[in-house]
Amino acid sequence: MDATRSSPVGAPRARTGHPALPGAGYDAPWPVLAADMAGAVVTANAHAAALFPAAVPGAPLSAAVPRWLGAAHRAAVGAGPAPRTGEAGEPASGPVGERVYRAVPAPGRDGGTPHLVWWLSDDTERAAAEAALAVERERTAFLAEASNALLATLNTERCMEVTAQLAARHLADGVVVVLPGGGRRTPLARAVDGGGSTRALLTLDPADLPGLAEALQGFPPVPSRWIDPEALPDWVVPEEFGGPVGAVAVVPLPGHGVPAGALILLRRDGKRGFTEPEEVFARLFAARAGAALSAARMYAEQAAVTATLMRELLPPRLEQIRGVEFAGGYRASERGERVGGDFYDVHPEAGEAGASLVVLGDVCGKGLDAAVLTGRIRNTLQALLPMADDHPRVLRMLNDSLLSSHHTRFATLVLASAIRDGDAVRLDLTSAGHPPPLLVRADGTVEAADTRGSLVGALPEVEATTARVTLRAGETCLLYTDGVTEARGGPFGDRMFGEERLREALAECAGMPAEAVVERVQMLATQWVGGGEHDDMAMVAVTVPRKSTAGVVSTALGGRGDA
Repeated sequence: MDATRSSPVGAPRARTGHPALPGAGYDAPWPVLAADMAGAVVTANAHAAALFPAAVPGAPLSAAVPRWLGAAHRAAVGAGPAPRTGEAGEPASGPVGERVYRAVPAPGRDGGTPHLVWWLSDDTERAAAEAALAVERERTAFLAEASNALLATLNTERCMEVTAQLAARHLADGVVVVLPGGGRRTPLARAVDGGGSTRALLTLDPADLPGLAEALQGFPPVPSRWIDPEALPDWVVPEEFGGPVGAVAVVPLPGHGVPAGALILLRRDGKRGFTEPEEVFARLFAARAGAALSAARMYAEQAAVTATLMRELLPPRLEQIRGVEFAGGYRASERGERVGGDFYDVHPEAGEAGASLVVLGDVCGKGLDAAVLTGRIRNTLQALLPMADDHPRVLRMLNDSLLSSHHTRFATLVLASAIRDGDAVRLDLTSAGHPPPLLVRADGTVEAADTRGSLVGALPEVEATTARVTLRAGETCLLYTDGVTEARGGPFGDRMFGEERLREALAECAGMPAEAVVERVQMLATQWVGGGEHDDMAMVAVTVPRKSTAGVVSTALGGRGDA
């Protein structure tokens, strides 16, 4: 077999045995040509002559071959009259017409004259494969970047803007992101390559753009060749686009079970249209963008629901009602939580006597599960307000309601009905399994109200006794949950705050306003606990101010509150 034919394309034999003279290997089945150190063609075989018709002996190589091959020859021979030592030069590659060739140099001599022999091979397929691989690598990197950028936010508006900016940078000259409209106006975001994004709420008809109505409903995309760029509605083209549109593609944004919107891609006039691989790549990006938009929308919906429910669970700001000061405080057991199992409500003019009803309770457990039962108790007590003067009856009916529900938790409660009686305030206090309220007299004496009872939601019958007490100017009644007295802390973090420590703190609060009493107790309990764990803490202070302000009704109360 001919050794020349058995050599792989572009890989000549060792320099010592390489054929360099005409007729000694130039009949290879690939183009072979030689040029001397001065850049003149020495010879070319038939394949090289067919590829480079001007490559005749004596012709300047730079005029006979493409520029890249001439430059490679000059680099290989160097600036001097003799060839470089060692290797003749590095392989080179470049276009020849519509094909790509690779040229490998090797030294040779013809009658003692040094020259270079260039072995050429058709490298079009490999170059195309490398170009395709580079494109895929670039697209993969873009999709990874897009995923990170899109998942970095759960804000729907920001996610729209990021989607538009990324698509305008990598997929088209202009982009419009359209979300399904929740009303008469449709939210959208626009972006142009090299610029920022803008958002708008517009009244538009998706049917004006072919494929948009279908994309917003989650149907497969319409081929871009079916869309006439000259028939686009005005709202599709961003003001910064600059010039007519040459090609349009509409891509659905798939979401989690429901469509997340649509992506409109625009290319300027004069550029080629969207190819099928480009449309497939756009759908890959749209899948990621749609998932991010869908997650952002779901988060926004859940946040709105949570905010609506939270408004009914958060503690209110309490002030004065008909000459009686009310102040409340709450601290959840879990860091970052805003609601729990402790709660308090204040209802002005509850019952026939017109007294203000204070309810403070502690549901078994903590966190969101306990808050669910808290909401049920509060709603039930709201319905029982017409009979608020009869505490035992209210507790019995609440107990029956809890026993008939699916909840297995129980709760402790304390009810306080406060009504102005001249310069004093008359209080009816009833405890249902709850620590009795503490009374702070004007001289600093602290005493517990004589009331006790069984908890609600556990036993068929509820027993409770009601204590009637009188508060005079500067005196306070504190309702609190056991999260205050059972809070563990101190120097070693293992001792409870305790009722005795609470009494000492209250003795220092004689004559103070209700809000100051609550703040003082909260501060001491918080300092005692430090960074340790604790149960929910809730308290309400009922105080008779030193100066009568009867007739003042708080407009900020809203009637109820909890935590």
